[in-house]
Amino acid sequence: MTNSGVHTVEVAFVELASLLQELYGKSQGEQFGFSRQQFEVIVKEIAAKYLPPGAGASDVRGLCVSLKVEELILARACAAGHERAWELFLLRYREKLYDIAGYITKESSAARELADSLYADLYGTATRDGRRVSKLASYTGRGSLEGWLRSVMAQEFVNRYRRQRRTVSLDEESEEGAQFAAPEPESAVGVDPRIEVATDQTLAALSASDRFLLASYYLDGRTLAEIARLLRVHESTISRKLDKLAKSLRKQILAQLGRQGMSRRQAQEALEVDVRDLRLDLRRHLAQEIPGSAFSKKAAERPPATASSRED
Repeated sequence: MTNSGVHTVEVAFVELASLLQELYGKSQGEQFGFSRQQFEVIVKEIAAKYLPPGAGASDVRGLCVSLKVEELILARACAAGHERAWELFLLRYREKLYDIAGYITKESSAARELADSLYADLYGTATRDGRRVSKLASYTGRGSLEGWLRSVMAQEFVNRYRRQRRTVSLDEESEEGAQFAAPEPESAVGVDPRIEVATDQTLAALSASDRFLLASYYLDGRTLAEIARLLRVHESTISRKLDKLAKSLRKQILAQLGRQGMSRRQAQEALEVDVRDLRLDLRRHLAQEIPGSAFSKKAAERPPATASSRED
């Protein structure tokens, strides 16, 4: 870290002490035995996981205010074995979990079995090195707890299906001439596999010009001005196109999730996932070459736009 005024995450937290105090009060952590210092440790762990080492106060503030701190502390209290927290969790989410399981399995007995098996993982009946292990300890508060639970349950359903497939004898598969491939990598914990499928399908359908814009801005870190110079258009044109494209992508992904059986509300909550949690090769979809589309051809015929030029 240089001395050029770049804040470390630690320094940023010192500057945001009043914000952390406000968030601690909002989290209601005191009723579950969490001190202000313990709350800060949890938030720092999340920041360390998702922010770069040189993140400044504005980055840390943005992360902190986006956290669902009340749900975060409830989940962590349950993971720690706080009985009052678990009672509150069951009151709020028990029926929702059965509804989610029923929606996934489409069969009541299978739904109850799936939900009950997840309860054990959430409560922390297993132990490791003498300490209870609860899936709720991995919830980071970056999306709603209900959405996270839905994703975890969907992943558990996928895992159970894969385990059942692996019970088929090797002899049976050999007789059928099956080739044994390496097991597929599982999705990140907390990410509904349907999100990855929907996102993959939507990105695959993008035009060359749209892929170039997204890759240039989000993957390569080019500024609006740099992209505008490449395509010989005004900077504001690029800004409008990116905004329109982002809204269109969200709409298309929601539609894909709907076709996969999610309700509108479920799909919207599922999209609260952090893109860094998705196991997708974004670079593969967003090819880095200036597209030979009508957009770029038309732009190439014009001189570079200036601030006084008429915008598209």
